[in-house]
Amino acid sequence: MRIFKVFAVVLCSLILVSCSIGAKPDMHGPEVSREYAGKSTGYTWKKNEQAPGKSSATIVNNEAKRLSMSFVGDCVLATANGTTHRPGSLNWVADREFPSYFFEKVANILFNDDITVASCENVFTDSEIEPVKKEGEAFWFKTAVKNAQILAMGGVDVVTLENNHTRDYGKQGFDDTIRAVEVTGVKAGYNNKPVILERNGIRVGIVCCGLWSYSQYSSAVRQVESIAPKTDIQIVYFHGGTEKVHKPDDWKVNAARKIAEAGADLVVGSHPHVLQPMEIYRGVPIVYSLGNFVYGGNRSPENRTIIFQAFFEVNDGDIKVSYNIIPCYVYTGSTNNWQPDIITNPAEKEKVLEFMHGRREEPF
Repeated sequence: MRIFKVFAVVLCSLILVSCSIGAKPDMHGPEVSREYAGKSTGYTWKKNEQAPGKSSATIVNNEAKRLSMSFVGDCVLATANGTTHRPGSLNWVADREFPSYFFEKVANILFNDDITVASCENVFTDSEIEPVKKEGEAFWFKTAVKNAQILAMGGVDVVTLENNHTRDYGKQGFDDTIRAVEVTGVKAGYNNKPVILERNGIRVGIVCCGLWSYSQYSSAVRQVESIAPKTDIQIVYFHGGTEKVHKPDDWKVNAARKIAEAGADLVVGSHPHVLQPMEIYRGVPIVYSLGNFVYGGNRSPENRTIIFQAFFEVNDGDIKVSYNIIPCYVYTGSTNNWQPDIITNPAEKEKVLEFMHGRREEPF
């Protein structure tokens, strides 16, 4: 299946037509103890009772079905204002490198799960359109349509486009972005347009939403409830919160917990552009910020991120979930080379893991 997917994305890059991306092979991770003991990277728990708002639909056989998913943070596959002339900028590099360059150091992970989900925070367009007006310090990110291939050729299956930059160039820019992403075979989600897909006999629904204030949790809950009857697992990927702080806003914590109480099986977030810790709340993992990933926003972003992996096992209506955290660098050059990479230094990995579990104030 892996060979088929690689062939499909390469074919898509050559002929720039809509193509079907094959499912990834099963790489269900090992279960890990719920008790965190310093070097452990995850928990396992079993949801035996139906949560409020949860679908009553079940898988009616005794054979467990498994699903592996990877989540990465904000990907800005563009340069401010769409410029291409600055040597070393992401747009400049994208005109000179094969699309697989950007994810190549983590591709072995992202191609060997069942579903990879990313946040895409830029406009893909070849149209000559003016940016929208913004107040205060502001940025507009756009790039050529051809660069949407970066996602597919990096192993990404789903992107959330619900954020504060995919509408930098108005409705046309947003519509162009949806088309550019979907023609590569990647599914795009945004507010009130969740992504629903099936892998390994498990139906997954991913709600992609903004979370800019506490009250917006109710919109996410409505969307979770709307997909519950036709899915086995419901996930919320939100965008919001205060930027550049490692501690999530109190209102964001309360809102994410409300979403978990409503029946979501996993809640992950982005927008702060730095990592924020996770927690297990009533048996539901909540990651408050995944930080940046392939980040074209500037040359020196904070250089720590993660790949968050969730492993689901569904058996006759019961859902067992475990997770794994893979600490990564955002870049590996002296300045941003737009290539995230896995951290191999044991001490640096441990700092990220301790931070993500609330045992350090910073991840470095």
